[in-house]
Order: sequence, then C-alpha cells, then structure tokens
Amino acid sequence: MAIKPEIDFIEGPAPTSLVITDLIVGDGAEAMAGGRVEVHYVGVDFETGKQFDASWDRGESISFPLNGLIAGWQEGIPGMKVGGRRQLVIPPALAYGVAGSGHRLAGQTLVFIIDLINVG
Repeated sequence: MAIKPEIDFIEGPAPTSLVITDLIVGDGAEAMAGGRVEVHYVGVDFETGKQFDASWDRGESISFPLNGLIAGWQEGIPGMKVGGRRQLVIPPALAYGVAGSGHRLAGQTLVFIIDLINVG
C-alpha cells in the first residue's frame, strides 16, 4: 500500500447514509472509537470526482484523534485494522454540513480512501 490510491467514479445518486467498503482488510491492531490513528488518505467530491485533499500529495501520513474529525470518519474508521484500506462515502450531514454552513465542502458528499498505518 505504498502508492496513492485512485478513486473510481461512483455511478448513481449520492447515498444519504455512510457507506463503508473495505478494499483491503488489515491484520494489525484495530482502530477504536475515540482513539488515535495514523493514516494516509485521498478525498474527492462524490459528484465531480475532483480531489480536494490528499495526505499522499504532502508526502507524509497524518496522525490525529478520531474524536476531532468529521462524524463520517468517527463512525467509519473504528473496527478497521492496521494495514487496511477502506473507502468511506460520507453524506453532508456526516461531513461538513449542509450547503451554506460556512465550510468550503459544505453540502457535498465526500469519498475518502483511507489507509490505516498505525493506532495508539
């Protein structure tokens, strides 16, 4: 998993609830709700497929507590194991809120591919 993943365009309407898909199931320690994770990720807009962020482009992974992240990550990462790669499709209510709420990604359904590197 040392290479940046490509996110395939998803056909059809945006989901209204969180969609979790394990692309690779890890065999290491499990991420826990409220725990700390180290990840590599790519994020794109569901509607356009346009990338808005990627830790890969900065050349380093990022580490943070789950409880400081958007709800879609708080709900979508626990249970994932180190070494795994998971795709999350996150509706606006679990991301940055409805359109007009102030964040540049408000009102958008987001797609992330997340590689779990470490927990703790």
